[in-house]
Amino acid sequence: MENSKNIDVLLIGAGPMAISHAQVLQSLNLKFIVVGRSKQSANSFQEKTKINVITGGINKWLSNNKVCPKYAIVAVTGTQLGNVTRALINHGMKNILLEKPGGLNNDDIKPVADSAKKSDSNVLLGYNRRFYSSTLKVKEIIAEDGGVNSYYFEFTEWPHTIVPLRKDPEVKKRWLLHNSTHVIDLAFYLGGEPGEIHSYSKGGFDWHPDGTIFTGAGVSKSGALFSYHSNWDAPGRWGVEILTQRHRLIFRPLEKLQIQKLKSVVIEEVRIDDQLDIKFKPGLYRQLKAFLEGNTNTFININQHASRLKIFDCICKGGSVYEK
Repeated sequence: MENSKNIDVLLIGAGPMAISHAQVLQSLNLKFIVVGRSKQSANSFQEKTKINVITGGINKWLSNNKVCPKYAIVAVTGTQLGNVTRALINHGMKNILLEKPGGLNNDDIKPVADSAKKSDSNVLLGYNRRFYSSTLKVKEIIAEDGGVNSYYFEFTEWPHTIVPLRKDPEVKKRWLLHNSTHVIDLAFYLGGEPGEIHSYSKGGFDWHPDGTIFTGAGVSKSGALFSYHSNWDAPGRWGVEILTQRHRLIFRPLEKLQIQKLKSVVIEEVRIDDQLDIKFKPGLYRQLKAFLEGNTNTFININQHASRLKIFDCICKGGSVYEK
């Protein structure tokens, strides 16, 4: 039996994202246990972090440990996110940081939300772009300018980099949900949650049959107009633009911030203190610190995320959604 006494955090997973979490936990001088499934991923994790991994999976570990650390981080593969999180909730875990998108698909994510609500567990989604230095700066400017008038986003993906990835085909099939929602979430977080959205999509790949070209527009609940355009069949990149009465705020790439001022065509780069985003995986240090300190305002919880799934479906497949 592994002793979990005096341990601050339970980290589940031994892949690249788990390694990034471990690096932040080490810098915070926290005691944590890492639980993984396979010896192959465990060996790679140990080689890169010098930290031992308990193999055999979370169910085996939970069966040997009735008392868990106060905090858990779920950084497993996309096909296992839902199963692992539900197992933790059923075991009594109350504070869970869950990597996006929280499950393989809607049918996997919604039961996590239901379990969290029933057990009063605090399950937060790890959309780390919310914690970028560039995002924090934009939040300041939006507040100074009196709010957002409109916004635009692009979540173009590059098939030539996705196809070779060693990802489960079921994850690739839902790539918009598993990856593109990083951009969509950031846009909605800064610009405002959709109150109304009208979407169009066409095309499709063997690995992502639901579409390759996505466009649409809507109105946020706060009244800001928005639009988006993403073409996976053409050149492009991720990007978000937030417009206020005084500024156009440009994320392209998302880690950097450019600004265009009213009555000017000049686009300038904004200096930001991004040392933490350089030293660690961008956004992760602030995200993890906020989670462990109970500062949840910047996060989206699993129930809020589950209510968004119909909007993600709309963007992916086309159609309209009206929110009250």
